[in-house]
Amino acid sequence: MKLLLSFSRKGQHDPGREPVIARVVKETGVLINVEKANIDSMAGEVLIDVPDRDADLVRRRLEEMGVVVGVMEDAVALDEAECVDCGACISICPQGVFSFDDEWRLRVSAERCVLCGKCIRACPHGALSQQG
Repeated sequence: MKLLLSFSRKGQHDPGREPVIARVVKETGVLINVEKANIDSMAGEVLIDVPDRDADLVRRRLEEMGVVVGVMEDAVALDEAECVDCGACISICPQGVFSFDDEWRLRVSAERCVLCGKCIRACPHGALSQQG
């Protein structure tokens, strides 16, 4: 399951200065895959992938440490009414989220998405949007 972690480096309890992911891995024994991280001097956002069976445990522990956790069920959404099945998203996606089915209709494997946004910018019809 993909979890989107957000934190701020403001205030007394500052998860942005603590190794929260490393601490959760050490305490729970759950291996966490960091798929994307955007961190600056004031805030951060990290997309992690956690085994489904351990997601609640990891989420609870991170929240106890002051991290805001969002569950990314469908990271990218396709508006089929707007999609013209052109394939622009297929060629730009570094994760292989998009493919054509046997009838040349666009299919989305949202679980592979790392929220890079390249597909959204590339879509000529605005048929893709980011969820969460």
